[in-house]
Amino acid sequence: MLDKLGTKGIVGIICLLVGIGIVAYQQPIVAAGLAFVVAGLGLVASGLAEGVMKMFGMA
Repeated sequence: MLDKLGTKGIVGIICLLVGIGIVAYQQPIVAAGLAFVVAGLGLVASGLAEGVMKMFGMA
């Protein structure tokens, strides 16, 4: 999976985890909420990408 992300994707994931870690240091409940929001956005984006790929016959 990491080879498909590329350098920008890996740096993005690291920034995301560091950001949630900083928030968790101060407010763990808020960090948990942010983590759920980010996971939800990822699932929505994955679903949209899969739908578009099926539409073009690539999946």
